[in-house]
Amino acid sequence: MRFLTAGESHGPQLTAIIEGLPSGLPLTKADIDPWLALRQGGYGRGRRMVIERDEVQFLSGVRAGRTSGAPVTLAVENRDWRNWTEIMSPEPGGEPRKKALTAARPGHADLAGGIKYRHKDLRDVLERASARETAARVAVGAVALKLLGELGIEGVSHVLSLGEIASEVPFEWSLAPGIADSPLRCLDPQATERMIERIDRAKAEGDTLGGVLEMRFRGLPVGLGSHVHWDRKLDGRIAGAVMSVQAIKGVEIGLGFDAARRPGSAVHDAVFMREQRYSRDTNGAGGLEGGMTNGEDLVVRAAMKPIATLMKPLPTVDVVTHEAADAARERSDTTAVPAAGIVLQSVIAWVLADAVMEKFGGDTLPELQERVRTARAFAETY
Repeated sequence: MRFLTAGESHGPQLTAIIEGLPSGLPLTKADIDPWLALRQGGYGRGRRMVIERDEVQFLSGVRAGRTSGAPVTLAVENRDWRNWTEIMSPEPGGEPRKKALTAARPGHADLAGGIKYRHKDLRDVLERASARETAARVAVGAVALKLLGELGIEGVSHVLSLGEIASEVPFEWSLAPGIADSPLRCLDPQATERMIERIDRAKAEGDTLGGVLEMRFRGLPVGLGSHVHWDRKLDGRIAGAVMSVQAIKGVEIGLGFDAARRPGSAVHDAVFMREQRYSRDTNGAGGLEGGMTNGEDLVVRAAMKPIATLMKPLPTVDVVTHEAADAARERSDTTAVPAAGIVLQSVIAWVLADAVMEKFGGDTLPELQERVRTARAFAETY
């Protein structure tokens, strides 16, 4: 499978085209819009989330509530476009236009993108580099999550830490249904209260906060990915997808960096045969061995840096005058850590759905389901 997104932060809409979905997958707005809403929510979000009410439109590939096998086109309208029609118009003339951005923001794509594409109005860079693009990827990810759900695979994301405050409640699948009810999607209510206070203080100071997120998936069949070629290893593909999300600066699977500080006897997961099934007591590998799923839960963590647009801007240089300036300011969040969990869950879901289709194939959902059932049965009797 593959997909492509297009659209600017303040353009008319975000668009995604998905190719390779099997036919017969049940798919409606109700499968996508709740994920778009979750992406917009979470304590610490800015004014843009008040303007937008993201909803998906199906422009192709879905008929009577099911995929047809043709490419699926998804569109998410940008309501704020009404306030930017003159500024973002594709018609020539009127340059430099209103709200031209020439003071590059440290931590953003502004300066590097301006040099690469030879733009002096850095809005040509920020409009596509903006995390608004992730709305399209969440829509795509929601489709992937729907496909995985039809195969008995489910995923969840939650906040492990925000700023210097960490959750002390260990993850359990029984706690997963309550994550969406938390204003920060954190399992620890006491840590959540301290995080909210920290966000309020950062906002008053004109600062921003990052954090660490964890994504988990269960029900994955053994053997997604491959040990045969470097570019088919699933851990590499997952890491690439996670690092492609705006503001993500680190990723680990299973024990991750902690594995480097332990002896091998405290890292690797012993295998037992219990009731004629393979079993493990630990999951330091995070569900991946040799670039392949091993049947255990997939565990991925990601580090998100603080958002680079500060209300108390950092020093920079104006790319037109080359004089010192304060970094430009756009509407921004104090933190988007809870929202990033939804984005990361979505991009990982896409990688997993792609790996499922790569291994099992099938033009229709029933074919795919039968092949996955057969593979699971084989793994249990191997």
